[in-house]
Amino acid sequence: MGWSQLTWSWRALLLVVFFWGLISLSSAARLGASRQKFEVKKRLKRLNKPAVKTIQSPDGDIIDCVHISKQPAFDHPFLKDHKIQKRPNFHPEGLFDGNKVSETKEKSMPITQLWHVTGKCPEDTIPIRRTKEDDVLRASSIKRYGRKKHRTVPKPRSAQPDLINQSGHQHAIAYVEGDKYYGAKATINVWVPKIQQPNEFSLSQLWILGGSFGEDLNSIEAGWQVSPDLYGDNNTRLFTYWTSDAYQATGCYNLLCSGFIQVNSEIAMGASISPVSAYRNSQYDISILIWKDPKEGHWWMQFGNDYVLGYWPSFLFSYLADSASMIEWGGEVVNSEPEGQHTSTQMGSGHFPEEGFGKASYFRNIQVVDSSNNLKAPKSIGTFTEQSNCYDVQTGSNGDWGHYFYYGGPGKNPNCQ
Repeated sequence: MGWSQLTWSWRALLLVVFFWGLISLSSAARLGASRQKFEVKKRLKRLNKPAVKTIQSPDGDIIDCVHISKQPAFDHPFLKDHKIQKRPNFHPEGLFDGNKVSETKEKSMPITQLWHVTGKCPEDTIPIRRTKEDDVLRASSIKRYGRKKHRTVPKPRSAQPDLINQSGHQHAIAYVEGDKYYGAKATINVWVPKIQQPNEFSLSQLWILGGSFGEDLNSIEAGWQVSPDLYGDNNTRLFTYWTSDAYQATGCYNLLCSGFIQVNSEIAMGASISPVSAYRNSQYDISILIWKDPKEGHWWMQFGNDYVLGYWPSFLFSYLADSASMIEWGGEVVNSEPEGQHTSTQMGSGHFPEEGFGKASYFRNIQVVDSSNNLKAPKSIGTFTEQSNCYDVQTGSNGDWGHYFYYGGPGKNPNCQ
């Protein structure tokens, strides 16, 4: 029966049903939008703690100086009565003398954070990059905001050709395994790699790993990254990450969940690093040291020679409550291109290792912390990359730099499609 054959009453009824359906859909959409807005506001309220002072950074960031006792870490139920440890009981012995590098022609320059230009935080506060509504809305979901996707740690031993790009993540790393490790250190030079898609990132970091590579993996991570999705721009930023269940339900970037306890008033997690290295020009690098305090058992982080940033309490972890079983240093990118194609997102400087100093990116003064809390050079270093014609890694050793490696690459090129 056609529309013209329907009686007037039937036509009227069908029109009412049709318009009622439209109204219902519209109401459901409004309800969904309203609920999302509520969830975002709730998340922002939880993340953005009341500030003693607020600093506007030249890059558009807002840095809130939050009283040390009001930081996000203390939202954790196990930290309600935690007494903040202002400094570690012990520093590792045998810190590599990186100052020798300044006497060579391969000179690197000091580095700072961009927000320092416009102010500093008072004593007994910590600087926290304020989370904005847009930051949360860019995430795949409000719940996943501030978290990595699953399986982003390279697994050197079992990497088979058919597993290449399994999770869309690619790496060029050096690693040590086969012992108990209580920390690691490296000096990493800082670049601004080009990112092809906003949902991709490029980072250079060290991984402190415990457990298997299954669903119980423990990881503490720190370095620099460019991540348009997370930060809304292409700036190079200092970051940390932790997880105790292979990125499933625990952990986050920076201070975007409870866990890491910051004690430093000068360095902001997630804030822009400035200046950065330039091709055939000045090179700028950062030093990162993460180690387990032998007395309390917490994992501490130091940035440069002067800034002890804070610690991850040992109770956050299972395997890392004791020690790490593997350390990795290197670069990681996301390749979100369809199967058989490759992103042009750069790793490091975007140049291959063989180009050397001033052109390729590097990690130098690589050390591990042993059970006696001594920093020492690793006995042997393995390397791993899924596709060396896209991103590669080359190790070396000398008197000035100790153990080092150059790494990175341009991604898509005639040999990497």
